[in-house]
Amino acid sequence: MTFPGTGSAQSTTPRAPGDLISARGRDWVVQPGSPGGLVIAQPLDGDREFVTALFPHEIEDPGFGRPRAVPGEVGDFASAGLLRTALRIAASHGAGPFRSLASISVQPRQYQLVPLMMALRMDTVRLLIGDDVGIGKTVEAALIGKELIEQGSAGGMVVLCSPSLAEQWQSELHEKFGMEAELVLPSTAARLQKGVEQGQTLFQSYPYTVVSTDFIKQSDRREAFRRTCPDLLIVDEAHTCVGAGTGHQQRYELLSSLARDEDRHLILVTATPHSGDAHAFAKLTGLLDPGLKGLDPSLPAHRDRLARHFVQRRRRDIRHYLDQDTPFPSDRKLREVPYQLGPEYAQFVRDIIAYAREQVRRPDGSHKQRLTWWSVLNLLRCVLSSPAAAVETLTTRASIAAARSEEEAVRIGRAAALELIDDEATEGMDAVHGSLLDTDDIGDGARGRRKLQAFAVRAEALAGPDTDTKLRTLVDEVKSLLVDGYDPIVFCRFIPTAEYVAQHLADALGRSAHVDAVTGKLHPDARQTRIDELTAKRGRHVLVATDCLSEGVNLQDDFGAVLHYDLSWNPTRHEQREGRVDRFGQSRENVRAVTLYDTDTGIDGLVLDVLIRKHRDIAQQIGVVVPVPDGGDGVLRALANSLLVRGQGVDEQLTLDFGTDELFSQARERLHKEWDSAADRESKVLTKFAHSGLRPDEVQAELAALRQALGEPADIADFTRETLKALGSPVRPDPRSTGFTAPVGPLPRGLRHALGIFEDPDQSEGPGAAPAPARTSAKGRARTATAPPELVFRQDLPVAAGEHALFRGDPAVRAVARYVLDSALDPKLSEHDRPARRLGVIRTTAVEARTVLLLARYRFRLTLPRRRTGPEKGRPHELVAEDAQLLAWRAAEDGTREWLTDEEIADLLRAAPDRNTIPSMREQQIDRALEELEEKGVEERLAAHGREVAGRLEAAHKRVREAAGERGRARGAAAVRNITADPAGEPDLLGVYVYVKRPGGSR
Repeated sequence: MTFPGTGSAQSTTPRAPGDLISARGRDWVVQPGSPGGLVIAQPLDGDREFVTALFPHEIEDPGFGRPRAVPGEVGDFASAGLLRTALRIAASHGAGPFRSLASISVQPRQYQLVPLMMALRMDTVRLLIGDDVGIGKTVEAALIGKELIEQGSAGGMVVLCSPSLAEQWQSELHEKFGMEAELVLPSTAARLQKGVEQGQTLFQSYPYTVVSTDFIKQSDRREAFRRTCPDLLIVDEAHTCVGAGTGHQQRYELLSSLARDEDRHLILVTATPHSGDAHAFAKLTGLLDPGLKGLDPSLPAHRDRLARHFVQRRRRDIRHYLDQDTPFPSDRKLREVPYQLGPEYAQFVRDIIAYAREQVRRPDGSHKQRLTWWSVLNLLRCVLSSPAAAVETLTTRASIAAARSEEEAVRIGRAAALELIDDEATEGMDAVHGSLLDTDDIGDGARGRRKLQAFAVRAEALAGPDTDTKLRTLVDEVKSLLVDGYDPIVFCRFIPTAEYVAQHLADALGRSAHVDAVTGKLHPDARQTRIDELTAKRGRHVLVATDCLSEGVNLQDDFGAVLHYDLSWNPTRHEQREGRVDRFGQSRENVRAVTLYDTDTGIDGLVLDVLIRKHRDIAQQIGVVVPVPDGGDGVLRALANSLLVRGQGVDEQLTLDFGTDELFSQARERLHKEWDSAADRESKVLTKFAHSGLRPDEVQAELAALRQALGEPADIADFTRETLKALGSPVRPDPRSTGFTAPVGPLPRGLRHALGIFEDPDQSEGPGAAPAPARTSAKGRARTATAPPELVFRQDLPVAAGEHALFRGDPAVRAVARYVLDSALDPKLSEHDRPARRLGVIRTTAVEARTVLLLARYRFRLTLPRRRTGPEKGRPHELVAEDAQLLAWRAAEDGTREWLTDEEIADLLRAAPDRNTIPSMREQQIDRALEELEEKGVEERLAAHGREVAGRLEAAHKRVREAAGERGRARGAAAVRNITADPAGEPDLLGVYVYVKRPGGSR
C-alpha cells in the first residue's frame, strides 16, 4: 500500500466496485455500472455530487494509506471521537438495509420508517399511505421512492398530483432527497419536449418527473403516459381518482391500466382513504391488488390482509412512538366571531336577494333555466364575501353562459356555488364566475343589465371599514392576533376579496406588520416566491390568500394562526386551511383558528352549524377527517331552494328563517345520519391500520441497528459543537433550547465555502463553488458576507428557515463532517485547521493494560434481488456499501492480544483522559502500535471482522424483506435468495489510538 504524498505509478489493474483508486489529485472509490472504457468513481469522502467517469489512463494506485508518525499527526483525546463520527456522517452509501437514509437531507421520525419497512417486505411495492393531515405523508412516500431507486429496484419515478401540489413535490424531492425532478405541466411540456429524442416520450427521457393531473387530461398525453410510465408511480391525493366526476373516472381508468403491470411499484397517498365510502375504498385498494377490492375492513381476517398494504395513523397514534416524541401543536384554539352587516350593506343584500328570487321564478311560479339558478346563487355568495367580489361578479359575463350544453352549465355553476369540485382541488376555484347572462337567456336583457350595473355602483360605494363591518371586524381580529404573538393567514373565497382585504389591512396596520396577498392569479411557481418575499421582511407578517394555498404549501414556519374571512361551504376546506399551520414542524404549543360569520342572513350560521361544526365534532371523536357525504349536496340544494324558491319577503332585520322549512330540516337530518354512519364505519377500521401489524419490537430492533450504523443524535450534536469549537468558533448555548449558535468568522475558509458562505457574492455561483446547504437562508441561497455570520443549530425539529437541525442529514452538519474527514487526511493543512488526527495517545484510569483502538472503513459489494423491469431486467443489482468499524485489543498477561467486545469498546469510548502525555511517550506508543499493524494476527483479525460485518449486512437486508405470515415468508424467501454481501478489498485504516494507564506503557 502507498502512503499519502509518496506518489504512485499509473495502474492498468482491472477495477472492481469498491476498489480504492487515485486520479486527478484525489482518492476515489470505484462504483458499479461502469460503461466500457470508463470507470465510474465517487470521492473517498463520500460526496456524491462529484461522482464522475474516469479514463483508465488517469487511474493510479491509491495515495491513501495507513497513518504515519510524522510531526503534528498525533492528536489529543478528542481526535478519535471526531474522526469516527465524521466518517459515519459523511458516508453516503450506508451499510444498513436502508440505503437511502445515508444520503438524504431530512431526519425521518421513527413512525415515518414504518411505511418504508412495509415496502421492503414486498417484491413489488403496492402501498396505501393514509396518515392524517400534517403527519408527513410526502416524506414517507418519497423515502420509499428514494430507497427503491437506491437499491436498483426501480429505474425511474413519477409523482402524479394536482397542479397546486406539483411545486411542493418538486421542492421536497430536491431539498430533502437530492432528486432533481422535472415538472410536467401544460406550461412546461413544450420546453421539456425539446430535450426528448425522436421516438421517445418525456417519461423515458427524464428519470424523475412530477406530473400534474391537468397535463394528462388530453387523451394523447394520457396515452403516452400510459405507454411509458416508469416502474415507480406515486399518486398524491389518491382519493380524487375514485370519485364519480369525469376527471376522476379518467384518472381511475388510467391508474387501473398502469396497475395491471404487476412489476410496477405503486404508492397511493391520501389523508382520506376510507371516508366512510366503502365503494370508493374498494376501488382504491383494488388498484394495489384486485384481490383486495372485495374485502370488508370490518372483518378481522380481511383486515389482516389489507394491513400488509395499508397504513393509517392519527396524531394520537404517533405523538409518542417507541422512544420518540413528535412535537405537534398540543391544541388548536377555535374561535367563532359573529358580525352584523351595516345598514347600507344590509339593504343592499335584501335587494340582491329579491332580485335573485325574481330571476329563478316565472310569473306563473315555474323556474327559469337552471343556469340562471346557479348564476344568481354565485351572485349572492360574492355579495356576502365583499364589495369587491360583488362588483366583479356584477360586471363579468357568467362562466356558465359559455357552456356548450345545459349539463355542462349545471356542472360549472354547481361546482362554483357549492364548492363541490369534480376535477382539480383548488386551481381556478377562487375566480369570480360572473352574473351577466346572454340577452337571449333572460327575457328583459337590457333592463336586467342596467339593474346589475346599478347594483355594481352601489357595491363599490360600500367598500371600506366605514360601511363594511365584516372588514372592520377582521381588522380588529388581526390586530388582536398580532398582539398575542400570532402571525395569521387570512383565507378568502374569491380573488377580488383577497385583494380588497390585503389593501385595507395594509392601510390599517401601517408599519406594524407587512401584508401581502397570494391568489390564483399567480402561477403556482410564483406563489412560494411571493410568500418568501413577505416572510423575509423584518417584523410581523399577515398573509391574505385564497384556497389556492389551502393545499400543498407548508406555512408552519412563519405563521401560527388561520382566519376564515369567508366560510367555505365545503368543510374539508377549513381543515385544509388550518392544516397549513397545524402540522409537524409547527414550533408553537397552540395554533389558533378564527371564523367570521354573519348573523343577519342566517346563511353563515346554518353552514357553520350543519356542516363546519359537525365536521369538527366527528374529527375530534375519531381522530381523522370524514368528508361530508356527497359533499353536502342535498342540504345545500335544500338551503338554496329555501332561499330562492320557497322563501317569502325579507324583513327589515334581513333574517331568513330556514328552521321552519320542512324540506331543509329533512335534508339536514338525512345528511347527519349518513355522516354519523360513515364516521362509525371509519372508526372501526382505524386502529388495525395504525402500524399495519408490524410489531413494535420489530421496528425497535431495526431502529436500534440503524442508530448504531448512523450514529446517535447526541453524538452528532457533540461532534458538531466540539468541531466548531476546535476550529476557533466561540460556540455559545441557546438559553431557549438545547441547541447552540456558532459565529462563522473564525472558521477555515474551506469550511465556510462548504457551508455556502462566501466573502464575494460572485463566488457562490462560480465554477466549482460548493452548493449552499438547503437551509442556509430563508430562500435556500448561499450567504455572503452581508448576511448574519452565524450558524444556528437546534437539537430537534422544527427549525426555522436559516437554522439547522443536529442530525446527520442536515447539509451543514454533513459539510462539517466532510471537512473533518478531508482535513484529517491532508497533512499539508495547518494544525489549527485540522480538528481531528489519525493518531492519538490517551492516558486514562479506565484501562488496566495498554489498549489499541483502530478506526477502519470497510467497503462491501452488495448484490440485491434481480431487477424486474427495464433494460437490466433479470440481472442482479450490484451496489457498494461502506461502514465505519471500531476494533480494539489489549495486551494480555501472556503477551498475546485480547480483542475487545463491542460492549468493551463502547466503554472505552467513554473513557476520560487522566492527564496529558509527554511527547516522548506519545512517539514511543505510536511507533509501537504502527509496527503491530504489520503483524499477521492483526491483518487476519481485520479481514475476519470484515467478513463478520458482511454477514451481518447480508442478514439485515434479508431480514427486512421477510414478510409476516406463511405466505409472506415464502415470498420473502424468494425475494432474498440472491442477496449477498462480500468485503470489497482491504479496509481503510483511518485512525490508531493508544490508551495507557501510566507513562511508558505497561503490559
